[in-house]
Amino acid sequence: MESRRRDMELLSNSMAAYAHIRANPESFGLYFVLGVCFGLVLTLCLLVLRLSCQPPMHTPPHPRDVSEDEEDEDEDEEEEDTVDRAASELLLPVTEIPLESHGPGDGALAVNVFASAEELERAQRLEERERIIREIW
Repeated sequence: MESRRRDMELLSNSMAAYAHIRANPESFGLYFVLGVCFGLVLTLCLLVLRLSCQPPMHTPPHPRDVSEDEEDEDEDEEEEDTVDRAASELLLPVTEIPLESHGPGDGALAVNVFASAEELERAQRLEERERIIREIW
């Protein structure tokens, strides 16, 4: 008998809630949006809390044999050489503007940005790598 009474109470309460919602749709919409916003804010706060309290993921390097280090360096150098070769083949032409054509008052500065041709080449390779990465993504 007790379970039947609980079922009837649940049905009665559900009907009363439905009647209230039908009578006041604005308040239902307001409470619904308020609940969704509160859930989003709570989720955002918990996510920020989790990320800020999480310890850094820096793991100390494990000691390895010297031979493994040399093999890794060789592999890294091979990869760099491959990328460097590909980048040097695809180097864009550089437009040079003669500095003599500019007068002293036109705002042009005669500053050498790169100290050597190697730095210039390195910068061009770096720009080419970045362009390739942007194209891939």
